[in-house]
Amino acid sequence: MAHKLGKDSFYYVNFEDDRFLGFQPEDANHLYQALVETFGERKIFVLDEVQNIPGWEHFVRRFMDMDFKFYITGSNASLLSRELGTRLTGRYVPIELFPFSFKEFLLFRGEKIPNFQLLRMTTVENARLKNLLDTYLQSGGMPDALKYPELPLLRTLYDDVLYRDIATRYRLEAVTALKELVFYLLSNPSGLVSFNKLKEQFRLGSVNTIKSYIDYMENSWLVFSLNLYDFSVKRQQIAPKKVYCIDTGLSNAVGFGFSPNTGKLLENLVFLALRRQTHEIYYCATPSGYEVDFYLPEKRQLIQVARNLDAGRTATREREVRALSDALTGVKVESALILSDANENSFEISGVPVEIRSVAEWLLSQ
Repeated sequence: MAHKLGKDSFYYVNFEDDRFLGFQPEDANHLYQALVETFGERKIFVLDEVQNIPGWEHFVRRFMDMDFKFYITGSNASLLSRELGTRLTGRYVPIELFPFSFKEFLLFRGEKIPNFQLLRMTTVENARLKNLLDTYLQSGGMPDALKYPELPLLRTLYDDVLYRDIATRYRLEAVTALKELVFYLLSNPSGLVSFNKLKEQFRLGSVNTIKSYIDYMENSWLVFSLNLYDFSVKRQQIAPKKVYCIDTGLSNAVGFGFSPNTGKLLENLVFLALRRQTHEIYYCATPSGYEVDFYLPEKRQLIQVARNLDAGRTATREREVRALSDALTGVKVESALILSDANENSFEISGVPVEIRSVAEWLLSQ
């Protein structure tokens, strides 16, 4: 973004620099003077890790009143949009930054992005793309962890979030229970969780404690929770949630499993791709007890994720189609999508078009 602005149009200040230790909002004039003397007059500030400066919003607001423009970033929960709302009311636009998408992961590795509209992929190219998706599924999209795979950076990141952004920030005393809860959730990505059952399992005081802990994890961008789609807000609140991790690599590095849980991790990837586009995502529970992974009310679209849907897995295919068919009786649907390992011919269920697409291709089209 800074490169797009043009290198001579902004001041870049990194508040992680140890020379800013002790910096106070009233020092901003001296900083500005030094920047003008060094680089000349500019009207844009790019401030990195601004949360390290207590009261930073005071000098930002003051300079904004003098027609300066700011791009500010921070890497922890102190820059939550709900808090920015009290600090810079009506004067900011929040931008959520996720780990690498599948397309960004391929670009990072120097891989060529297939143009599915112009060419038909060969068997070898398809196999290569699936292999890359499996690699992405296991390693995730955290840039530094991909750049330095020999270092335990995902584990370090997890510890930072757990102890600094959650335990210290919210002054939690039951750190062991928090750690066990996070470990359980990251070991079961895309899983349904009941607050009541979690309360009993981890012997925490109340359902509200569990809810608060998961809220803290969401505020720190460690997990996302998904509600059941229901016209009753009360039923949405009491129904089990589905919990997804911010990064499948982080889930693999921290969580535990006897074997690679590729189906659930794949669903997690699809959720992250959807979440980059919208907040309006739900899961569906059908009248007959089936589950549909995602419902997008804005598009009126159902999405089902299946690791493998080839002809030899008749039971899997029937289950996914039956779940979609049953869901049509409970929600308004204009289209449905099954994401699996390969493209197949479309079909209809009760007049609703159902598309079957390769999850790798779909991820690259987002």
